Amino acid sequence: MPQFVQVDAGEVSLRVAVEGQGPLVVLVHGFPESWFSWRHQMGPIADAGFTAAAIDVRGYGGSDKPHAIEAYCMEALTADVAGVARALQPQAPAILVGHDWGAPIVWNTALSRPEAICAVAALSVPYLGVPRRSFRAWFDEVFTAKNRFFYQAWFQRVGPPEAEAEADVRGFLRKFYYGICGDAPAGSWPQKAADATLLEGLADPDPFPGWMTENELDYYVSEFRQSGFRGPINRYRNHDADFDWMQAFKDRRIEQPALFITGTKDPAFNFAGHADPIEVMRGVVPNLRGAHVLEGCGHWTQQERVREVNDLLIPWLKGL
Repeated sequence: MPQFVQVDAGEVSLRVAVEGQGPLVVLVHGFPESWFSWRHQMGPIADAGFTAAAIDVRGYGGSDKPHAIEAYCMEALTADVAGVARALQPQAPAILVGHDWGAPIVWNTALSRPEAICAVAALSVPYLGVPRRSFRAWFDEVFTAKNRFFYQAWFQRVGPPEAEAEADVRGFLRKFYYGICGDAPAGSWPQKAADATLLEGLADPDPFPGWMTENELDYYVSEFRQSGFRGPINRYRNHDADFDWMQAFKDRRIEQPALFITGTKDPAFNFAGHADPIEVMRGVVPNLRGAHVLEGCGHWTQQERVREVNDLLIPWLKGL
């Protein structure tokens, strides 16, 4: 197991799992996960001569959990990541790796603080540039106005989404993880009316796919039973604030060396229907040194495809 430290990130204290010695690699998870989603990468990163530092994002696990919705805006979360990097390696810029919500967090940390971040890798979610409108406005038009359910629209309701998830944490995690993993058959993420709840129609697999054991699921369950879901879901309630903040960087590109890994069955890779998200990304991430789409891989990239991800990530790190 790694060593756990509490790091003063500036505005909040974050729990960070640390392993190894060498240049700092900060690992940033998504929803609904924890530092633990990087359990298969930390040892190999450390063995390659780096310090692997996997954070619990604010609102999760052993990190501070502010109550206010606005405390989970992108501006605050990028400041957290930069604060951890500065605290653990004040003498040099850090390398960032993020998955799911962690991907936009690390992309935008690199964009907004180029002097503090020397390289960035993202799993699942590509970087397509500073948006031209709020993502909330997009899903209101594409989904809600057409009476189609979208989970991020459901998360705008304060209270019911938390209650649904917390009523049966194990069941919620099993269904959510399975619904968008590579093992789930087509249709596992059902089409339904806009006023549905998230769990309506989601399957609870028996058995769960082998990429996550019952003991591993136990860890996630214990973390969310003590932390709750308000902080994690608050991240989705900041699209308008995020849009406003990001406009200050609309003339910038992400110039640092970059890596991107996703899966052919990951709905987050191309949910907006771009002809080729990777080609779009090359225009705004000109030093993209690798872009890899893993056949049959679902959303939980570094957990579903441990060997493939490590075989891509470690050489990229060594080549920086």
